[in-house]
Amino acid sequence: MDWYPLWNSLRIALISCAAVFFLGIFAAYYIAKLPRVLKGVLDVVLTLPLVLPPTVVGFLLLMLLGPRRPLGAWALSALGVRLTMVWYAAVFATVVVSFPLMYRTARGAFESFDQTLADAARTLGRSNAWVFWRVKMPCCRQGIVAGAVLAFARALGEYGATSMVCGYMPGSTATVSTTVYQLWRTGDNAGALAWVIVNLAISCVVLVALNVVQG
Repeated sequence: MDWYPLWNSLRIALISCAAVFFLGIFAAYYIAKLPRVLKGVLDVVLTLPLVLPPTVVGFLLLMLLGPRRPLGAWALSALGVRLTMVWYAAVFATVVVSFPLMYRTARGAFESFDQTLADAARTLGRSNAWVFWRVKMPCCRQGIVAGAVLAFARALGEYGATSMVCGYMPGSTATVSTTVYQLWRTGDNAGALAWVIVNLAISCVVLVALNVVQG
């Protein structure tokens, strides 16, 4: 059994989870302070990938990252780097689809934070950075970690957008999800079932971890 799809899926999920962890916290922290109307507009924009079909997200990414599209053409000519049909193209896709989960969860945690704790720390001469890392983050830890776990699970199981921007090439861009589809499409139900069991096992571990965090 070729374990490359599992390694590639874990690599993609971990990289995208790390990216959305910091991006989601940054966006949630600052957007939570904005006026109601502006906050609502940004909420719509940042949460949209959560409700769009993954194939629509993949299509939009192709319109941006394709070798004949603005960003993709620039990267290819200036850096010699392709942004589609390579394994790291899946990172772009999974960051987009998993970001709303991290953002919404982190924002909910920040909005439920007791601001008087931060005010008390500032009266003792503590800086905003100290208050954020030593007071706010520990108090909001449960929600933030839950968001990171959900983002990782979403990235690990992504198929639609991933298959559109990086395709399926064994030993190169294959992930667990795309491998299951390709094996089923070619009639290898036993091989597809084996990968389904692997995916189920990982998903169960992720959900148990989420329950432990929330417990």
